[in-house]
Amino acid sequence: MSKGTPGPTPGFLVWRLANKWRVAVDRALAPLGLTHAQYSLVASLHGMRGAGERPSQRRLADHTGLEALYVSKLARALESAGLIERTRDPRDPRAVQLALTEQGQAVTQQAVEVVQQLLEQLLEPLGGLDAPRTQAFTDELTALLDAPLVPPVPNDQNTKGTSP
Repeated sequence: MSKGTPGPTPGFLVWRLANKWRVAVDRALAPLGLTHAQYSLVASLHGMRGAGERPSQRRLADHTGLEALYVSKLARALESAGLIERTRDPRDPRAVQLALTEQGQAVTQQAVEVVQQLLEQLLEPLGGLDAPRTQAFTDELTALLDAPLVPPVPNDQNTKGTSP
């Protein structure tokens, strides 16, 4: 006898939640002229600036988890919009440092407020931003993000369950 259709996998749920969040942030930030990906850069720059850091594009790519080439593309678009400035690193002429402009700082502060309100809505079912369930959820997500993820190689002798 069949047990019926299995429920969604954790991977599918993570994917759905990530898409739900990205779409909500994109829609909420559209009036400010930002996409979710652009927001991830300006918000990161905002936080790093507060810590006294002027990161390179490479450092920002590592921080956000975005590909360096994509960060470069986003940075050029944000520079064209007058939100960030890109300058050569005096210590490494190959590296490009990023910083928010005054306009970028103002837009980022508005965007952070908008995203904070969305985050509060998202986490309400867990009891809100400061709830123990939210902290546990954050700890679990951090553990998953910290775990290395290496895709299997097709036809690799070390891959279990492969067929000839």
